[in-house]
Amino acid sequence: MDGETNTLHPEASQASAISAKTQALASKYDLRLPRYTSYPTAPHFHGGVGAETYGQWLEALEPGSPASLYLHVAYCAEMCWFCGCHTRVTKRYDPVADYLDALLSESAMVAKRLSGPLKVTHVHFGGGTPTILTADDFVRTIDTLRADFGLADVAEIAVEMDPRTATLDYVKAMARAGVTRASIGVQDFKDDVQKAINRIQPIELVAQVIDWLRDNGISDINMDLVYGLPHQTTSSVLHTIDQAIAMAPRRVSLFGYAHVPWMKKHMRLIDEASLPDVPERWSQYLAATAHFQALGYVAVGLDHFAAPDDEMARALSEGILHRNFQGYTTDTAPALIGLGASGIGYLPQGYVANEGEIGAYKELIRGGSFATKRGIAVSTDDMVRRSVIERLMCDLAVDLGAVAREYGLPDDTFATELAAMDSLEGDGVLVREGGVVHITELGRPLVRAVCAKFDRYLKMGEQRHSRAV
Repeated sequence: MDGETNTLHPEASQASAISAKTQALASKYDLRLPRYTSYPTAPHFHGGVGAETYGQWLEALEPGSPASLYLHVAYCAEMCWFCGCHTRVTKRYDPVADYLDALLSESAMVAKRLSGPLKVTHVHFGGGTPTILTADDFVRTIDTLRADFGLADVAEIAVEMDPRTATLDYVKAMARAGVTRASIGVQDFKDDVQKAINRIQPIELVAQVIDWLRDNGISDINMDLVYGLPHQTTSSVLHTIDQAIAMAPRRVSLFGYAHVPWMKKHMRLIDEASLPDVPERWSQYLAATAHFQALGYVAVGLDHFAAPDDEMARALSEGILHRNFQGYTTDTAPALIGLGASGIGYLPQGYVANEGEIGAYKELIRGGSFATKRGIAVSTDDMVRRSVIERLMCDLAVDLGAVAREYGLPDDTFATELAAMDSLEGDGVLVREGGVVHITELGRPLVRAVCAKFDRYLKMGEQRHSRAV
């Protein structure tokens, strides 16, 4: 496997210089903040929204209305130490098959509670590791969803893939089932980084899986990369990007590793001394963002990059990009139905989250009850603030007066929040033009700190959130 390139990327030295100038910003704004994939955010969901409420919300969905599905496959063959997902490790298939039976029972239960079939426009398989399923079980799952819900002929079906468990038979099954997009978990190609996070994955293996996908007609390929991992340097991150882009993905996500060992005990296996400090994380992020753009990709929001002709880049230019629990998305459906342990969904009335413990989830489903453990009904104020936060996260700009008017509120609804941005503007994070807020390129990695100004639920500095940078 290749190590760092011997030729220093110009973005590396430039980012290092910029990073040195932004240490005051890092210490001032690098707080523990939500990722704002929802608003209100998941820590504020509560047990007052349970199975009965969820059933009523499902019944209220108009037959034929657009909806999306998220399926959480909560098993992996091996635990990656950087992982923040809800998953369980197994070397046997029996637990996976048993769990899948429960998930498909939940699907039937949801479909039965609906007033009529929906028009499903997006299906997303996440995990865990969806590729831990057998090819036959994957096809059976898609067939069940088609029977339970009204999958549109043009529905996007996306699958997160671990190249270590993907097989040619599985890829062929994906193609037969109508999968349109695959998301490849890469993280980093550097040997010592892979060893430090317990994810040994040769670049040749990734290339092989991508070849299988394209040979079978699945050409919309995403890649997931991570910065802030142990032993990473700015130059090594840029080298991994070069290796990834050589495989021509349509989209790339670049996530900052969130080290939360108080939440995920397996993260304690990572040597904290090997993690990059805040200045280096800044340098990695800034250099990577510049490098993607130099390579012709469009920067999308905080951490995504898309080919200029990709649907996500077009949605960004048209101001119709959205954000949900999977990150940035072109999905415009007003309802997302989450299936599986820890599955999260949203409906017009609010958010719902399933029981995360697999045994308890299966027991609830087999007992004939929805596994809804918690959630939150959204108020008008929540919806208005959600719109503001979503536009900031997606467009790095928001017209506060326009959002207020959309909900029949006065133009000066956010006068208090706007006035509280003096420091952010003085530090060059944003620019205010009347009631319009523009986040600068310098402020891009701090967009969540701007969103936090509109978050009525947030207690600043809460340790359950990841760092802003």
